[in-house]
Amino acid sequence: MLIIKRIFRSGWQIFSRDKEVSLAIVFILFLTICLVSSLFLFINLTNFIITSTQEKIDISVYFKQETDEDDILGIGKEISKFPEVKEVEYVSPDQALVEFIERHEKDPTLIESVEEIGRNPFLASLSIRAWELSQYGAVSSFLETADFGDLIEKIDFYERKSVIDKISSLSSSVTKIGVFVSVALIITAVLIAFNTIRLSIYNSSQEIKIQRLVGASNWSIKGPFLVQGAISGVVATSICFLLFALLSWSLNSNLESFLYGFNLFSVFRNNFWVLLFLQLLTGVSLGTLSSSIAIKRYLKV
Repeated sequence: MLIIKRIFRSGWQIFSRDKEVSLAIVFILFLTICLVSSLFLFINLTNFIITSTQEKIDISVYFKQETDEDDILGIGKEISKFPEVKEVEYVSPDQALVEFIERHEKDPTLIESVEEIGRNPFLASLSIRAWELSQYGAVSSFLETADFGDLIEKIDFYERKSVIDKISSLSSSVTKIGVFVSVALIITAVLIAFNTIRLSIYNSSQEIKIQRLVGASNWSIKGPFLVQGAISGVVATSICFLLFALLSWSLNSNLESFLYGFNLFSVFRNNFWVLLFLQLLTGVSLGTLSSSIAIKRYLKV
């Protein structure tokens, strides 16, 4: 315990003594933690947008005009039992007409063309939402081969397939880009922090040589610099976390109107401990890892 206390005390002395270098280390770690946190929030934003878009995607099954409404509702209940299906909604011809008029109220030409027909041209349909975009193909295949297939007039899956494929591709691309950017950030941060901390250790090279001459162990030499890196990481994390809390609260109302209803403060609040742990892990591990790498050249092999 005495050795551990000495190591922590020496680490704090190194951190507080070399104020300029310690400030530089904290600043580098602060920028790195902010980048990692921004990436975390960006992934949440992207997932929110993709999920919101997915919820608006569905396929519609249109039934022949003579099909009885009870039969359609029965088919809807049968379809809803499938594990791939999230929701099935019945849309009557009258409801479809009302939605069409509301959607095209600024285009009187289309509304007049419907009125000229003299009857409701819309068919009853079932709007089907799957849990995943990749499941719409299986749902469509089932509908095409089902026993009630002779009652179906049209399935619009293939008309929407290109949109579904694009959204699926976007989701996959975002995941790959996120992993690539994360790795690139970590490598860049380690290199920058390593060189900054190496400067701090170089300033103490004479003390390290004296410790070596009097027979100090590797851990007695290495420990204080690891503590210095950890303290720098904690300080940088504290500043970054408070800054993100302040910005997410103050900018939330303005951002929400521009980001598809994305509530930044809710994301921060719901991921409070996750974000804090991520920032602390990034700051402390990066500070100690860089110190450990930088001090190696001064230790006995």
